[in-house]
Amino acid sequence: MIYQIFPDRFYRSGKKKENVPQDRILRDDPAALPEWRPDENGIIRNNDYFQGDLAGITEKLPYLRSLGVSCIYLNPIFEAHSNHRYDTADYLKVDPLLGTEADVRALCETAAEYGIRVIFDGVFSHTGADSIYFNKYGRYGAGGAYNDPDSPYRKWYKFGETRDDYDAWWGIDTLPEVKETEPSYLDFITGEGGVVDQWLDAGFAGVRLDVADELPDEFLDRVRVAVKRHGEKYLLGEVWEDATNKISWGARRRYLLGDQLDSVMNYPFREAIITFLLNADSAGFMNKILEIVENYPPPALHTAMNHLGTHDTARILTVLSGVQIKGLDRERQSKITLSEEKRALAKQRLKAAAALQYTLPGVPSLYYGDEAGLEGGSDPFNRRCFPWDNPDGELTGYFRALGRMRAQYEVFREGQFIPLSDLLACAAFLRRDGDKAAVVIANMNVHAIDYTVRYPHADLRPVLGCEKTENGDLRVPGVTAAVAEVIF
Repeated sequence: MIYQIFPDRFYRSGKKKENVPQDRILRDDPAALPEWRPDENGIIRNNDYFQGDLAGITEKLPYLRSLGVSCIYLNPIFEAHSNHRYDTADYLKVDPLLGTEADVRALCETAAEYGIRVIFDGVFSHTGADSIYFNKYGRYGAGGAYNDPDSPYRKWYKFGETRDDYDAWWGIDTLPEVKETEPSYLDFITGEGGVVDQWLDAGFAGVRLDVADELPDEFLDRVRVAVKRHGEKYLLGEVWEDATNKISWGARRRYLLGDQLDSVMNYPFREAIITFLLNADSAGFMNKILEIVENYPPPALHTAMNHLGTHDTARILTVLSGVQIKGLDRERQSKITLSEEKRALAKQRLKAAAALQYTLPGVPSLYYGDEAGLEGGSDPFNRRCFPWDNPDGELTGYFRALGRMRAQYEVFREGQFIPLSDLLACAAFLRRDGDKAAVVIANMNVHAIDYTVRYPHADLRPVLGCEKTENGDLRVPGVTAAVAEVIF
């Protein structure tokens, strides 16, 4: 089970930090919204920090283990000058507000004692303009690609006729694009003693590649070599579509053919679950699931990151409430708060969604705070601080139960996926591995149903969200996903 953490917003240890830049706004109001308004110049700075840190994550490892977490995925931790840290300033240093490399090592070592591994976010398609490499604003002295035509970093970037004419990621001038196949950049990231080596040597167990579909094959090939020379480390890619059908750089990509990514973030499953929960289209749900199950090689399928929410999506509780988010500007999103009635419905749907997430092929992934009932629209409202002072105990308890179930029933790890039915707003499937099996029934009707499962000489034992009727059927309440063990 994966747990994704946006480091600035998880937990603040209070440990003293050194060399923190003076242009950061340090906040002490964790219950408040992140700053979303542009400054007096109309620029959204993303420079307010709630001061979550690596030592804070280490302190909360017992809590994470209680959820069944076995892997932590950290959003970027390297020195950067925004709170999201996707504008890397120095790949070789931890951001000073998060701590030091010693804190990385302490986190990874202590996590291992709890049976938890940690992976980091590799942002390699662009750097920050405010970085030691580009140095547009002179923070790092007189050098850098922007200021010095003879800089060793100049050939990493593509400039036009002037220094202000450069390629930027999605046209965002604070994120200058790099030329990933430039030999000096390739060696810096993937060569012996490079960035990947430094951080895997520090204790990380793998890498999540940001915008993997925007990285060329040559770069992905080299990253895999760098990761795998450290043994069985995890290489996960961000791909929003079916990764076996993805076309970019003018060709069908080969992410999952064995010599690039181990697996990808499973956005197709997320969309299938959400659409099913909101529209009760059981046939559409099953078709989308089967498409991925049939297309992905089993090693990639069973290690895919099955998430309902991430730092790039609105909070799943808000999404499942049915509240309109798409198309709303930040002003209106800042005012979204679920009514008691809508929150109750969203929680019921979230429990059903999570039960599916934990029982479908792949590895379930929790975005920090979803299990504690955090609400919010899109960035930055999906990046609020973890509500340590006021968590939703009901939801947290449910996710703990899912974690225990996932650990107890190994059939959910690599068991075969067998569809049973997808009629009348109800979808059911079997996970089976030899003589071990479990049936999952998702009832999106508002009323309860009795579901008949017939296996010769087999018995059913309710595990989650259902009970057995007198005639041996499974009674599943409305808007519920239930699990039962099949005993042969």
